Amino acid sequence: MPVTTKTSVIYFMRKRKKNVYLIGMMGTGKSTIGQQVASELSLNFYDTDVEIEKKSGKSVSEIFATEGEEEFRKHEQHFIENGHPDSDSIVSCGGGLCVISGMLERLKAKGTVICLWASPDVIFERIKNDRGRPLLQVEEPKKEIQRIIDQRKEYYLQADLVINCKSLSIQKVSQQVIAAVCDID
Repeated sequence: MPVTTKTSVIYFMRKRKKNVYLIGMMGTGKSTIGQQVASELSLNFYDTDVEIEKKSGKSVSEIFATEGEEEFRKHEQHFIENGHPDSDSIVSCGGGLCVISGMLERLKAKGTVICLWASPDVIFERIKNDRGRPLLQVEEPKKEIQRIIDQRKEYYLQADLVINCKSLSIQKVSQQVIAAVCDID
């Protein structure tokens, strides 16, 4: 696995101006990996959920409950279009953002799109106690995770890079993301 060096970071800063967008299911580590990579490369980090919560003054769960999923997706789209710089940023996207018509293409036009992938079993184990996941407040959350993956898989797999996070540490996934965006082998 490559090691991040000052030279690779300098190369990234000089040559790579577009953003990096992390997509994938909830529980795949987009926010954790995004923060790690942003820190290592001295870039801005944005989590669409956190930014929407700040702007609206409501939690994601509250937005889903009071405005519905469709309105939440509009908040996400607005953030992608207007809520962050056009360069030097790592953005952790909500799991359903890339399913919105035209959004995957928009993300690719704005930067590199990387999908973090995990199986339904891994995702369930990571988030089973998180009550802040509105799409999983159902009787059989594991089946719901599989249903959502089946619905979104074709979009996720169109990313510029797909990283299977099942048995990789945060550091190893971060290294793969850094290697991809810095073009280091």
